[in-house]
Amino acid sequence: MLDKRFFEAPIAHRALHDVTQGRPENSRAAIEAAIVQGFGIEIDLQLSADGVAMAFHDYQLERLAEAKGAIRQHTAAALGAIPLIGCDEGIPTFAEVLDLIAGRVPLLVEFKDQDGIMGPNVGALEASAAEAVQDYAGPLAFMSFNPYSVAALRDLAPDVPRGLTTDPFRADGWPLLPEAIRTRLRAIPDYDDVGACFISHSVDDLHSPEVARLKARGAKILCWTVTSAQQEQEARKIVDNVTFEGYVPKGS
Repeated sequence: MLDKRFFEAPIAHRALHDVTQGRPENSRAAIEAAIVQGFGIEIDLQLSADGVAMAFHDYQLERLAEAKGAIRQHTAAALGAIPLIGCDEGIPTFAEVLDLIAGRVPLLVEFKDQDGIMGPNVGALEASAAEAVQDYAGPLAFMSFNPYSVAALRDLAPDVPRGLTTDPFRADGWPLLPEAIRTRLRAIPDYDDVGACFISHSVDDLHSPEVARLKARGAKILCWTVTSAQQEQEARKIVDNVTFEGYVPKGS
């Protein structure tokens, strides 16, 4: 079950990032800014070449960091020395993020798919993260689009609440994902098998019958990614909390 603190304040998507203010996505500066304002924090995890969970969204470095190539091709030490675009920080490890947050606000962790097509070729990223959180005492939850990843987390970190990141999985948004897999994931069939207690669903698809079905069963419903106060107001008619970016919610 999600800690009640996950519903007390909105959740900052990739932390409270604003690269024009020196706070890139998933950066220490963005994390500290979210903590100062009392927001929950969502971050993403990717795996380094030497098997360390890193706080980074993309599979490639170019958009977010002063380097090229796949994040998976670099060691954790090398990634820590690569500056994020917009500040002089390197890419943090998940363990460094945990030390920084130290339980002060809720932390929602998304595991990026390591298989390529939402399949079973996962485990190393999940194992690294599970080891990192062994002694973490703050409000924490794990999630992924890939149900195999969430199943691995069920086995590796059974005490950490788990959820599925969900979406209508349309072809234009997921061009590399086979139609059969998109159709299956759209139905959210793995909720019970992975031991989930929540979903985080696309804000543009909250009227999905699958969302309504799970909500009626008592599942907690989060959503991604709200980008305005008006959109938040509409989303809150359905969801228990929002993940936001691009504006600062009221009441912060």
